[in-house]
Amino acid sequence: MDDMLTRDVLADPVALTRALVDIESVSGNEAEIADRVQEVLPEWLRTERFGNTIVARTELGRPQRVVLAGHLDTVPLHDNWPSTVEGNLMHGCGTSDMKSGTAIALHLAVTEPEPRHDVTYVFYECEEVDSALNGLKILADVRPELLTDASFAVLLEPTHGLVEAGCQGTLRALVRTSGKRAHSARSWLGDNAIHKAAPVLQSLQRYRERIVTIDGCEFHEGLNAVRISGGVAGNVIPDECVVEVNFRFAPDRSEADAQDHVREVFEGFDVEVVDSAPGALPGLDEPPAQDFLAAIGRPPRAKLGWTDVARFATLGIPGLNYGPGDPNLAHKQDEHVEIDKIVEGAAVVRRWLSR
Repeated sequence: MDDMLTRDVLADPVALTRALVDIESVSGNEAEIADRVQEVLPEWLRTERFGNTIVARTELGRPQRVVLAGHLDTVPLHDNWPSTVEGNLMHGCGTSDMKSGTAIALHLAVTEPEPRHDVTYVFYECEEVDSALNGLKILADVRPELLTDASFAVLLEPTHGLVEAGCQGTLRALVRTSGKRAHSARSWLGDNAIHKAAPVLQSLQRYRERIVTIDGCEFHEGLNAVRISGGVAGNVIPDECVVEVNFRFAPDRSEADAQDHVREVFEGFDVEVVDSAPGALPGLDEPPAQDFLAAIGRPPRAKLGWTDVARFATLGIPGLNYGPGDPNLAHKQDEHVEIDKIVEGAAVVRRWLSR
């Protein structure tokens, strides 16, 4: 373990991915992997640590600064650790989400001393758990100046080697109906709250998603029931029913606009918003973004989900998602990454940063 991140390993993004995967780092247990990363960062980077989040910056006086960011944590293990390799596939917890992407950032941090942009590398903790613990959020709260001098950010989340620009916003709300309890044998004496939820479900069934194109990327909105609860006992007419809905909205809507829309859909009902996060506009007109797309050589698509790109957006930093992993394999027991995607991803990001 002591010599896991050797010079040869750091020079090879595939070997580095496997080495990072083999350091167990379930959310809340990132101390060891953060120690390893900090130990190998070269002297040409100015490094600071906040808990188990590490920020390393070049100070070359370039006209522009960019961010490369990746989280160090994984979801809990599920008989899928340590890593194994079979042909072109590397299996293991975190291979796709997102140690293959984080390995690319670390590989470049230690092998690219003269990038054409100044670079801020961020290796952060607790992405997979409660937002309040997210290392990138904490960094943005306590030392935003370490991020806000950048004009563009790349979050190395799994995208299967494609550019996924911006991200959708997300909102969860509770739609409540109220009634009156009664014995089910004398139901006419009560008022069934579950029955009164029928119009809520009908509104969802009639709902038609909005599709909006921003910077050539097509964002599909969606409003769906994700949980329903009600009932007291098998012989009691229920006096409350709660339908939990999730609204995934395009980044041209603000959080306030999204909340107003949900309340409009369920007008006349008690609506309580319990969780909300903004989306992020693609920002593809920025010169570093144009350069990145040129290095990829393929058109971008919208990120149909929420990522920490939104945290950069709230700081006024446009960003995109790009990583070798397949997002459809994230958090699965058979999580894996294609080795040639790691090689290709490292080459693309190096081409973008190379002078």
